[in-house]
Amino acid sequence: MAESHSHPLAAVLRSVTPQCCPTRLNFHCHTTCSDGSLEPEALAAQAVAIGLEHLAVTDHHSLAAHRTVARALEQTAQAGRKVPMLWRGAEISCLLEGCLVHVLALGFGEHHPSLEPYLQGQAVVGQALQASAVREAIHAAGGLALLAHPARYRLPFQRLIHAASALGFDGAETWYDYQQQPHWAATPLVCEAIARQLQGQSLLMSCGTDTHGYQLHGR
Repeated sequence: MAESHSHPLAAVLRSVTPQCCPTRLNFHCHTTCSDGSLEPEALAAQAVAIGLEHLAVTDHHSLAAHRTVARALEQTAQAGRKVPMLWRGAEISCLLEGCLVHVLALGFGEHHPSLEPYLQGQAVVGQALQASAVREAIHAAGGLALLAHPARYRLPFQRLIHAASALGFDGAETWYDYQQQPHWAATPLVCEAIARQLQGQSLLMSCGTDTHGYQLHGR
């Protein structure tokens, strides 16, 4: 855990508050490269228009959008406009406590052979589907492993976060719009309870819109 908390993205995650999303930070969103509606170029344009400071595109089992988004942001920066810091990301399915959950892999390196099986457009099978294997692959690639939207599963988030922590996960998605409103807003009470548990276990917190539609400020 000490090594993962020295990750450059960890410093950003330690600053996350309920007010950071969707205007400053977004570490969970999707494009047409998985099940989203936004083309990668359109997502990049909206990120700039919103004024995001940090961004991770987390398509399901895919890194296909990253290069296109990076190129679009680079062109925008060359034109003299401020652009967000782009981190590599992917949303990976796995089994935690026998429950199918999603994990956000964030900030991993450009060369990621350990993650290749998980970036083929669909979930893996067998032992590689276990949360311990996914966590190990993400860390081997130099990334952080965070449990996505922990209150969306059939098991209580308290149990899942505890299990994820025991396996060496770095944290969880804390501020999330479980009501899936047109304009993102963190859901009170449940998000606050998740934040308290993560703080108590010295885990990192993230936030994101989980955008699947045409507007990056909402889901």
